[in-house]
Amino acid sequence: MPELVGSGDGVMRELERSFPEVDFLVRGNQISLTGDEAEVALAVTAIDELRSVLAAGVPITPDIARESVRMLRGARGVVTAAAGAAGASAAEARSQAERPVAVLSKSILSTKGRTIRPKTQGQAEYVNAMERHTVTFGIGPAGTGKTYLAMAQAVAALQAKKVSRIVLTRPAVEAGERLGFLPGSLSDKIDPYLRPLYDALHDMVDADSIPRLMEAGTIEVAPLAYMRGRTLNDSFIILDEAQNTTREQMKMFLTRLGFGSTMVVTGDVTQVDLPGGTQSGLRAAREILKGVEDIAFCELGANDVVRHRLVSDIVTAYAKADEEREPQPREGQQRRLDWNRDGA
Repeated sequence: MPELVGSGDGVMRELERSFPEVDFLVRGNQISLTGDEAEVALAVTAIDELRSVLAAGVPITPDIARESVRMLRGARGVVTAAAGAAGASAAEARSQAERPVAVLSKSILSTKGRTIRPKTQGQAEYVNAMERHTVTFGIGPAGTGKTYLAMAQAVAALQAKKVSRIVLTRPAVEAGERLGFLPGSLSDKIDPYLRPLYDALHDMVDADSIPRLMEAGTIEVAPLAYMRGRTLNDSFIILDEAQNTTREQMKMFLTRLGFGSTMVVTGDVTQVDLPGGTQSGLRAAREILKGVEDIAFCELGANDVVRHRLVSDIVTAYAKADEEREPQPREGQQRRLDWNRDGA
């Protein structure tokens, strides 16, 4: 029971927040629930799911409890719609919705004494897409695990010898890809733009091994400009911050794909930093490549944010504000007007 209730009763408090119409009473190894009949039934199902997650070896946290309830509420809607539309029984319809335990106990990579798993249904669908498709696009706001999960998938593929190397890249848009004008060595120039990729890598690979793997070419971290003219075979290739590629750069990157390789493209189409009038390559790819066989597009949202819970609220608030704003100029147009106003 202590493992289920959570440290400091955190899990139980999360359940109480998720079910305001249900009263929870914990006595020893028993939990009593009273309140609205439908909500009590759903709360019992949620507790049973959390017990199954715990039995699968996954520690229960308030975030896991919250996501389990969210998934169950979504599944209840699926069950009702499917049963009504097809005349199926509730039990038959329920089988169409994935249980929280199946999502939250899925393992991607075990490293440094811990296991990396998807923490939301959206993340699990993203991981499944990477496993089943040659090219996967992960599109969503900050904190949804787009790059982190792709990195975990890449390291797992390397460990399983499914690929012979990992290639990590992102556009150095702040430097306009003109790295030669920056002071210092090549490493000094590109490190600030690639640091987030290094950070994720250090979370999953022993720090002492990284220099050796990079020297051997098993792991390569480079700006997007250095991908031109190459063919990447037997590789797991990740393009991060893809919203800051141009249409031409995105086409160039995608056509680097070689035999036995997997590509993952991640980005947030609401955070484009390209100069005036330039179309985001990520947005263009989403329009052009939809429906192409063996290419998957996964849209992650505020419900998939796994940072501080406030981050999810911030993402939602900004999305709502963006919807309420008047139509904005095309990508980069406002920046061009500002430059003109300054006399540039």
